[in-house]
Amino acid sequence: MHRRPTAPAGRLLHGHLIKTSLAVNTFLANRLVEMYAKCGQIAAAETAFAEIPSKNAYSWNTLLSSYCTASCLDCAKALLDEMPEPNIVSYNAVISGLTHEGCHREALEAFRKMQREGSSRLAVDKFTVVGVAGACGGAVDLRSLQQIHGAVVSVGLQLNLIMSNAMIDAYGKCGEASTAWVLFQRMETRDVFSWTSMVGAYVSAGRLEEAHQLFDRMPTRNAVSWSALITGYAQHGRGDAALKLFMAMLEGGFAPTAFALVSALSACTCAALVGRGRQLHGYISRRSIGGDHSENLFIQNALIDMYRSRMRKRDIVSWNSLVTGFAQNGDGDRSLALFQEMISLGLKPNHVTFLSALSACNHAGLHGVCPQQEHHAAMVDLLGRSRRLKEAAQLTIFAAPGDGKLDGVGSWGAILGACRVHGDLELARRAAETLFVLEPSNAGRYVMLSNIYAAAGHWEEARKLRKLMKEKGFKKEPARSWIEVQSVRHDFVAEDTSHCRTEDIYRILTFLADHMKEPASCDELVGSRQQEATAVLQCR
Repeated sequence: MHRRPTAPAGRLLHGHLIKTSLAVNTFLANRLVEMYAKCGQIAAAETAFAEIPSKNAYSWNTLLSSYCTASCLDCAKALLDEMPEPNIVSYNAVISGLTHEGCHREALEAFRKMQREGSSRLAVDKFTVVGVAGACGGAVDLRSLQQIHGAVVSVGLQLNLIMSNAMIDAYGKCGEASTAWVLFQRMETRDVFSWTSMVGAYVSAGRLEEAHQLFDRMPTRNAVSWSALITGYAQHGRGDAALKLFMAMLEGGFAPTAFALVSALSACTCAALVGRGRQLHGYISRRSIGGDHSENLFIQNALIDMYRSRMRKRDIVSWNSLVTGFAQNGDGDRSLALFQEMISLGLKPNHVTFLSALSACNHAGLHGVCPQQEHHAAMVDLLGRSRRLKEAAQLTIFAAPGDGKLDGVGSWGAILGACRVHGDLELARRAAETLFVLEPSNAGRYVMLSNIYAAAGHWEEARKLRKLMKEKGFKKEPARSWIEVQSVRHDFVAEDTSHCRTEDIYRILTFLADHMKEPASCDELVGSRQQEATAVLQCR
């Protein structure tokens, strides 16, 4: 009965205990509460608990654990407050339950409440360490993590495998990879979770090379290990490396997790490999990894970010992706229509939504409001595009730094860009001089002002700026373009001759340029050299 509890059989047994007056026995009554809890009958467990005439600590903790297992966290916290003498088991149950449900701050508050009690029955044990460490990692609360670590040392508690893994994982999430490494080195026994947590710690700290080296040293790996490294490369803009790892993961026979799939899709988006992304989408559809992906919002959002297409279920991230996608592709009207639809459905927009809507206004020629730094810069950009440079400058000056929230870089950069389009030399000089102070190492600002001078025929000023750049050791970053051909990305840098088909590329470009200079018809252009042009352009 206890191993495989069923509610009907449990009720029969409960009735029998009542008839024989055994239900008043605290030991048996506690087992009834536990039995109902395991059957998912929380209301029946509460009734059985209420009928216990002499409740002991086990009675309270049994109901408390049932609340936590059933995610009835408010009831669990209320019961903890009601308990006459909660012990370490009581607090561990609540802390673990809150941490498991992602209520990290509330879990830490429960731990602090336990500390305030300060009695001998509330000494920290291994379960406390695991639960609190998980909460600290989830909340990125390094100070609380150091406090629980200090408590472990002060009471002389030895870290076992599970405790060490939890501490390494938490320190990694808090950005303390070096401390995590010290704990990792001290472990006498390590499992795959130990190695994976350490890889994740290096990833969180942006130390990708060390993460990869440790990954290569792992005695055994699982899908989570691969996902940790793939996610790290994708989050740090190393899309090509992330995709190579993803392919190696598949070749190794590992089924990718949802996190690995999201990271691979994000890598395709960042690297502009839409063809590879389509292949990955097909793989997801065929394999149905992790269940029904039509209901997986994380994967849907990653796909939407790549396709900018509609889907069945949407959260705020989904809507933001749609609004941003149409705005970035120049369809401001459709972006704003989606924004209005989102509002009409009762969804509350966040600051990313407003930023996307303002970006849409830039393309649609409309106006908006902006409460944060990014929105302020978008509004300035809108005014600049509308040739209202004076208003843009005034908006930037009046909302200039003072409270520390606006550094003005984005706004002055938008003004400088507008001056390049509309040829306002005086305002361009003022914006650039401000940016030289705010971003002294940004060579792009010098280049833009120099180009503005050159476009206006002020060659002497342009020459002086170029000379100043040389004196400061600045170099203009060369222009770069890329194209995807048969799932392979080809990169091209200005004046670069390193591509394997450089000679063919320049030959066909010269051929096309010559034909454009001649009054030739389209048929003549396509005729005699069509096959050669097609072959070279396919490589290009």
